[in-house]
Amino acid sequence: MSVILTAAEMRAAEERAITAGTDVATLMERAGGAVAAAAARFGGGAPVLVLCGPGNNGGDGYVAARHLAAAGVPVRVAAAGDPRGEAAQAAAAAWNGPVEPLTEAVPAPVLVDALFGTGLSRPLAPALAAPLARLVAAARLPIAVDLPSGVSTDDGGLLGDVPAFRLTLALGALKPAHRLLPAAERCGLVQVANIGVTPPDDAPLREIERPHLPVPPHDATKYSRGKLVVVGGPMPGAALLAATAAQRAGAGYVELLSDGEAYGAPHALVRRVWSAEALADDRVRALVVGPGLGLDERARERLDAALARGRPAVLDADALTLIGRDHAGRLAGHVVTPHWGEFVRLFGDSGRSRLDQARAAAAASGAVVLLKGADTVVAHPDRRAAVNPLATGWLASAGTGDVLAGIVGALLAGGRDPFAAAQAGAWLHGEAGRRAGPMLVADDLVALLPAVAADCL
Repeated sequence: MSVILTAAEMRAAEERAITAGTDVATLMERAGGAVAAAAARFGGGAPVLVLCGPGNNGGDGYVAARHLAAAGVPVRVAAAGDPRGEAAQAAAAAWNGPVEPLTEAVPAPVLVDALFGTGLSRPLAPALAAPLARLVAAARLPIAVDLPSGVSTDDGGLLGDVPAFRLTLALGALKPAHRLLPAAERCGLVQVANIGVTPPDDAPLREIERPHLPVPPHDATKYSRGKLVVVGGPMPGAALLAATAAQRAGAGYVELLSDGEAYGAPHALVRRVWSAEALADDRVRALVVGPGLGLDERARERLDAALARGRPAVLDADALTLIGRDHAGRLAGHVVTPHWGEFVRLFGDSGRSRLDQARAAAAASGAVVLLKGADTVVAHPDRRAAVNPLATGWLASAGTGDVLAGIVGALLAGGRDPFAAAQAGAWLHGEAGRRAGPMLVADDLVALLPAVAADCL
């Protein structure tokens, strides 16, 4: 998986590269060369305006302008101030063209924002923010170097009114703001530029990537592929979505315990009227509890019976409401899949970033926390975490969370540990949503899962 580095972790990685013999000027040359290549390639040779700040991000911009000019691409530079630091000053001195004041710059088809990158902690001054917004709006292709100027690196927040870019070149590694909202929406397409900095292997934050789904061996049985029980209640549609999603996500045997007939259920789905005894089957490897469960005393009894079995479970929807903040200690060893409202009811709202709060909740509860949203976060109790690529907004539709619960349940039943199952489930769910396209409904995701899975074998 791709490593995601905070501002401090990125600085440490750069320091290690410098200690190993790569100086700042070399890193800047590589970064600027990558920016120039992207601007020329995606801009098709159209004129480029490079906005340079006073720090090393601005130095990258001066290098990019020099490379573009050498390649015959029309390029101009506008600066927000004199460069500071030896490397940035040397990069500016090597640029042979004029330097315009940022406030007086006229637009170009391709705009490169090299004002401020990683580590910004305060909003841009109005004298910088206004011309940046004007020039980005007028460009056909606005490109951000490392990060759009004005976003908070580590939590994905906006420090001010940040314009939207079409392309962001992440220098050396992804940063949290490339994947966390609202900053991620301002980044557009994100590509990582290799500048010779090696991220640490033990970085605690990663991006979730396409999982590998092993092909069942020839001697597989339905039980070796995993038996999953979905505990339903008075809303049969939600539980049925979770159960059918689990079937399509690879569980060998799915059993739905509900209050009655699940109309429209596949014939291959085993349907039984609720009975606590059904949970005693030693072949049951995992449970899904919550979708359609209800909130009455019967629902509470079913939840208690499921948790008493000691098997890993996906706890979603009504199960999370029933557990509540006072009993969050019951979550240890399970996967919880709350949306933000459910998360706040379970763990409260500290006001910190979704990533920080998911990590804190996992550490406090002992559960793997899959905090749903367009920027889904999966957090482990040991503070490891992973962020899914931005999902389509069309997934904001009733029942899609039930499908996700079923997918993760199937992966648990198949033998994945909770952290791995939650990550793989989030990716499969998001990819199914991408393929389903506009106006999707949850049932569409279930139908698409075999095709999505086929690309993961």
